[in-house]
Amino acid sequence: MQSEFKDIEKVLAEQLPPLTKHQAAVEADRCLYCYDAPCTHACPTHIDIPKFIKKIATNNLKGSAATIFASNLLGATCARVCPVQELCEGACVLGSEHKPIAIGRLQRFAMDRARETGAYPVVKATSTGRKIAVIGAGPAGLSCAGELAKLGHAVTVFEKRELPGGLSTYGIIALREPVEVSLDEARMIVGMGVTIKTGLEFGVDISLAELQSEFNSVVLSVGLGRTPELGIEGEETILDGLEFIEGSKTGEDVPKVGRKVIVIGAGNTAVDCATIAKRLGAERVTMLYRRTDREMTCYEHEYDFALKEGIEFRFLSQPSRVVVEQGRPIGLECLQVELGAPDASGRPAPIVIADSGFLLEADQIVKAVGQTKPALAVLLGLDTKKGFIAVDESFRTSMDGVFAIGDCIRSHGAASTVMAVQDGKLAAAAIHRQLAPAPAEVR
Repeated sequence: MQSEFKDIEKVLAEQLPPLTKHQAAVEADRCLYCYDAPCTHACPTHIDIPKFIKKIATNNLKGSAATIFASNLLGATCARVCPVQELCEGACVLGSEHKPIAIGRLQRFAMDRARETGAYPVVKATSTGRKIAVIGAGPAGLSCAGELAKLGHAVTVFEKRELPGGLSTYGIIALREPVEVSLDEARMIVGMGVTIKTGLEFGVDISLAELQSEFNSVVLSVGLGRTPELGIEGEETILDGLEFIEGSKTGEDVPKVGRKVIVIGAGNTAVDCATIAKRLGAERVTMLYRRTDREMTCYEHEYDFALKEGIEFRFLSQPSRVVVEQGRPIGLECLQVELGAPDASGRPAPIVIADSGFLLEADQIVKAVGQTKPALAVLLGLDTKKGFIAVDESFRTSMDGVFAIGDCIRSHGAASTVMAVQDGKLAAAAIHRQLAPAPAEVR
């Protein structure tokens, strides 16, 4: 049954309102401006957090934005989607006995002012005459492209989708990041001299050989694939979680939400899917997970958020069959499991309990159980590590002149936007070192 909500933008508007100038000044004044600040060390891109906050306190908003951009070109996105509770704010010295500084919201304040005033980075480097192709206009690709432009290189980004931004545009719920934020950042990168070409798929519209003949280096920032198959009967009626979120963001195919919705998975994307269903009018939303809350891959604060939204959880439950009637799901058969020895992921493996089947009613089922490994690695014959593209400390792949960054190389550790941005920054520096001419010999 379709929700009666008409105004999807209102229902899924940003969760936290922007700080006013007064609120930002008051919050900035709470900062202790620590020397060798733990918040800066906790930030994967190592933004000088005390410095940008101090500049807000002194009403130097252009300088605050410049401080952020020096370390992170996608500061507006990261201010919204970073798990600050686990990173910078989690490391704040005020957090042990007092409320930590609202670093994320202060960063958003500075980035919003930069967007309003056009206080974006200006490229001053002279041209090196070197050309780099970046495949994928997600956070890693845009970060790398912008950093390379700052160093004087000519960069062209190729993106298969019609809009740049990757998951920031298509795959992160609008509650956390509206589409216009990621698109504004892409426009900023273009303003730095980068060319972004959309609607061109690598391996279909353009080949590696073509790029290698025109560019000095190629950077793969291709992310990951679709949601993997569950391998159960009736799976064709299950919706893909990323497509479910995309429809809620682009407005091109707004999700039709059922009365009783089941979301399979327990990561951050699964929480986003469940939130969309709940806010668009589902009477009951249940997240189904085959382990316990201790093994969930979503952040703890996301779990708490879901509980407050009224989303239910069924743990130690594994889907076995979709019950379909006239081509539509009416229920999900599940099996109870118990946890055994750790599997390849390091988490305890679910073991099915005999004769433990049960049925959950559902007229809509969404799966959000991760993404498949990058198929491009096999197609190009690149070395892999646990199915991801293998790179060295300089982000070089096994193919000469080809680099890789972002989620497609994340064989260990959690994939996140801020880590992708840092990949792009570090890879740009490594590529520059490789392409920069050797200093003239002193005679």
